[in-house]
Amino acid sequence: MAIALDPRHLALLRELSARGSITAVATATHRTPSAISQQLRAATQDVGTALVERKGRGIQLTEAGRLMAEAAIEVDIALERARSRVEALLHSPEGTVRIAALPSAAEYLLAKTIVELADEPIDIAFQDEDVAERTFAELARDNDIVIGHSLVSPTPVGAEDLHCTVICQEPIDIALPGSHPLANASAIRSCDLVGESWISVPMGFPFDTILQTIEQMTGNPATVTQRVRDNRVVESLVVAGVGIALLPRYTTRQRKGLALRPLADIAAQRWVVALSRADRAERAVVKRVIEILQRVGQQRENS
Repeated sequence: MAIALDPRHLALLRELSARGSITAVATATHRTPSAISQQLRAATQDVGTALVERKGRGIQLTEAGRLMAEAAIEVDIALERARSRVEALLHSPEGTVRIAALPSAAEYLLAKTIVELADEPIDIAFQDEDVAERTFAELARDNDIVIGHSLVSPTPVGAEDLHCTVICQEPIDIALPGSHPLANASAIRSCDLVGESWISVPMGFPFDTILQTIEQMTGNPATVTQRVRDNRVVESLVVAGVGIALLPRYTTRQRKGLALRPLADIAAQRWVVALSRADRAERAVVKRVIEILQRVGQQRENS
């Protein structure tokens, strides 16, 4: 028996695979849950086998559903690749590119990227997102490009199935009050930091990885007095003597009473990366924006 494969059904199963529930798909696609359920029933009837099954209070894809969701990705990639080639033949890349980015990277990437694109028919729709490392991959569901970071590898946790492009590598330094005994050191070793009070980030945020490494190397647990996401607030707490911290070199303010020193015995750096779903990464306009982001990032890295 021939199986009917409607591209709209493939797209639905891909969204169900990515978002996990009918309600989430309905919200993302601006439809009602009943409309999604109706389309799912039609897809099941066309294929002739169950595509979803109950799991607790929710649903999950069956093996047939997963195969169709995977096929949807391949179809979307092929369509975007073909569209990109035709667009390249007819005109330069154009359109709107949705970007979500962590603020501490957007600060040195976004403005210059927008300026460089000023004479091209490309618009940037931007939103800032300061989230845990794993959440960057989730943001790629609704954005063309997500600028995230990782301190472990060029691929953030959870982004293994996404298209990842390294924008730059940025050192992470120890931030100290200007009056601290280590403020004049050329570099700092992990053992020098035993007994210090720390201003850290929420659990699950990448910078916490370095603090965990310091704990492992010294065999001493770190005393964390505050967990703060905003780097400007962290800077102010360090200047006030509340504790020391880990801060990115490129965007930390050169303010009075704050000293930045590199770590000598730990490769303390972050990979700033652009994440996209594989089909969106094929779009000519997305490729063009990532090209500019890379150029701006490399200029900052080499300055």
